[in-house]
Amino acid sequence: MQRKLRTTTAAALLLASIATPAMAENAEIVRGRALVEANCSRCHAVTRTDVSKHPEAPALHTLWERYPIDALEEAFAEGIYVGHPDMPEFVADPDQIAAIIAYIESIQD
Repeated sequence: MQRKLRTTTAAALLLASIATPAMAENAEIVRGRALVEANCSRCHAVTRTDVSKHPEAPALHTLWERYPIDALEEAFAEGIYVGHPDMPEFVADPDQIAAIIAYIESIQD
């Protein structure tokens, strides 16, 4: 009986260790989506299916066509500034940046 309990416990721990990173990643993506919706959706398309409301704002699901997604981390860390006056200054902390990048990566075409 005790051996069976250890085997079951070991199997449960193994499953938990596999499921936890996936759940954490999904939570990070959900958090990133919330940040993007709150800060970017006024101009940018923020899902795979919507259309940007501002003609100069690229849809986030097509950013890979313009930039390597991993390069966006540095841009977010330094503060994004572009040449048109409608774009507000955007500054994020490292945890927010990681969540935003995770979300943007998850919606690329």
